[in-house]
Amino acid sequence: MSLRPLVRSALLASGLLLAATPVLAQSQPGEADLATFAPAGKPSNDKIDYSIWDEAMKSIVISMGPSLRESAPRPDPSFGTRRQYGHVSRYRLEGTRVMFSFLDSDVIASFTEYRKDLENTANIVDIQSLSRNEQLAYWINLHNVAMVEQIANAWPIRQPREILVDGVPLDEARFITVEGIRLSPRDIREKIVYRYWKDPVVMYGFWRGEIGGPSLQKEAFNADNVARLLVRGAADFVNSLRGSQELGGKLQVAELYKENAAFFFPDFEKDLRAHLAKFADEKTTSLLASTSGAEPVIAEHDIADIEGGVREPTYQNITSNGVATSFRIPQSVAALLRERETKFQEIIRQGRTGTVTFSNITLPGEAGETSEVK
Repeated sequence: MSLRPLVRSALLASGLLLAATPVLAQSQPGEADLATFAPAGKPSNDKIDYSIWDEAMKSIVISMGPSLRESAPRPDPSFGTRRQYGHVSRYRLEGTRVMFSFLDSDVIASFTEYRKDLENTANIVDIQSLSRNEQLAYWINLHNVAMVEQIANAWPIRQPREILVDGVPLDEARFITVEGIRLSPRDIREKIVYRYWKDPVVMYGFWRGEIGGPSLQKEAFNADNVARLLVRGAADFVNSLRGSQELGGKLQVAELYKENAAFFFPDFEKDLRAHLAKFADEKTTSLLASTSGAEPVIAEHDIADIEGGVREPTYQNITSNGVATSFRIPQSVAALLRERETKFQEIIRQGRTGTVTFSNITLPGEAGETSEVK
């Protein structure tokens, strides 16, 4: 799989491609620098095609399915060893997982190439003059591509927050350059998107590489699906153990909400509960009604991969009815996939199949524009 796309085939504008302009000298982002990313008042009709990234996500991201609000049991040690390989987190059957351990060096290198192509896109089209949803999709995709790239380069590693880029923690490292301005993943989230898009649903687009955070979607974001994917991410997270749970009659919530309180939840408990209620399913609605407070104490920093951030030396074949059907994979991965299959059977038993439709959803930052989300 290669992600060489790239920008020329990715721009679907008025039919003309502008010549790439030179990258400006890199600088630390001050307020004046960041102000350049403010969305323009009159949007253009230009679009960016992310079909290459879309294909990649469908190939390397595995969904663990909706939360059953049940802690996963502690797994047994790998056969033939007392060491515990693979994931042990109680949240391991929630969200999505990335197959980092199956990526070869060429695929990993293509992530860097694709990230640079997305950066260069801003030298070809005026990002700020795109529609607001097109801009939002650009920033989310760029952030997530950069995170996948750096985690893939560092793998095997237990927790993404352990990764250093030129000696700087990954989330703070300014290795992304857009219009000559150096940005970190945190800069993109907090100093651009959270600054210009005021709906807290945008939080759920950003993947941090951790089990305890919002999921990496199996689709690339674009102007047409950004509302649908953000609502899907919100519902997945809000209605999961890693998003909200109860202890002693108190509502416990993810640390993510406290981290972003200054942007979206100034009256923390009141604002957050209203936000959670917007996406709550029946179980979560009952949870909100039966608890008090809002304690931001839930966190899980383990890597959201398929193997637990450690390369296991023991393998086994995937079998069906006793017959080997595929290549050999680590025992811990096989065990996780068996747990996943058991969970899916329970979802079917409970009749929780099908789709949920949210109608008349306001798109982030675009008042008056609506979309049906499935």
